[in-house]
Amino acid sequence: MPITPPYFETVRIPPDRSLLVFDRQLPEFPFNWHYHPEFELTLTVDSRGMRFVGDHVGQYDDGDLVLIAPNLPHAFQSQALIGTAPQHRAVVCWFTQDWASGLSAVMPELALVAALLAQARRGLRFGAATTARLRPQILHLGQMDAIRQVMTLQSLLVALADAPDRTPLATGEVTVSDLPRDRARLQKVLDHLHAHYDQPLRLHPICELVHLTESQLQRVFKRSARMSISAYVLQLRLGRACQMLVQSDLPVGRIATDCGFSDAADFARRFKAVRGVTPSGYRARFRSV
Repeated sequence: MPITPPYFETVRIPPDRSLLVFDRQLPEFPFNWHYHPEFELTLTVDSRGMRFVGDHVGQYDDGDLVLIAPNLPHAFQSQALIGTAPQHRAVVCWFTQDWASGLSAVMPELALVAALLAQARRGLRFGAATTARLRPQILHLGQMDAIRQVMTLQSLLVALADAPDRTPLATGEVTVSDLPRDRARLQKVLDHLHAHYDQPLRLHPICELVHLTESQLQRVFKRSARMSISAYVLQLRLGRACQMLVQSDLPVGRIATDCGFSDAADFARRFKAVRGVTPSGYRARFRSV
C-alpha cells in the first residue's frame, strides 16, 4: 500500500461562530489520515470500523465518542453498517484552542475543562455510560441555532471533564503553545514533518523554513510541543506502522523501511519499547479478532 502522510485539513469556522458542526453521513468512511489545528469532538453511530489516533489503532462501534486535540493525526475507516442503518454517520464538532482557553480565562469554574483538553493531546475515548448520556445532545447539535450550539458545547465539555470513563489513546502527545509566535512556527514545522516523516530527519530545511538555527529550532519545538523533534517523528512513524500492520499484508521489513526506520531490527526494537509487543505480535492481535 502506498505511503500516505497525514494531510492538513482546513476547517473553516465562520468568523461569527465559536464552533463548526458537520453531520457526516456517507455510504462509507474511507481511510483519511489528517490533522488540523482545531479540537475535534466526534460521535460515530450506525457504523463499525477502525479508529486511528496518533500511534493508536483500535476498533470502534456504534456510539464511539472521541475528543482529539489540535495537530494529532487521526482517521476513521468504516467496515460495516449496523442494523438497518442506510449510511455510516458521524457528528463532528470543531472548536479552536483560543476559544477553549478563553472559557477558562473568563470563567474560573471551567478550569476542569482546561484539564480535559490537556488530556486530549493523546486523544480521549469515552465509555458507554457517558456516551449514552450525551448522545442525544450531540446528535442534535446540527439542528440547533448558533446560541444553543455554543451553550450545548460548553455543557458537553463540562460533562466530559467530569466523566470517569475516559481512556487516552495515543502514547505520545502534542501540546499547542500559548504563545502565538511559537504556535505559527510549530504549525509550519509540523506540516513539514508530516510530509517527510518517512525520510531521514534533516533539520536544515526546517531551519530555513522558520528562519531559526538548529539549536533555536529544537528549543522552540520542545517549548511548543513538549517533546523533541526526533520523538515526534518517531511517534508519526510508529503511528503509520501500526496502520500498515493492521491494514496490509506487507512484510514487517518493508513496513519498517516505508515508515522511515533504518531496518527491521531498529523498527522492532523501537516498536516493542513503545507498544510492549513485537510488530508481528501486534498484527496477530488484530487478525485474531
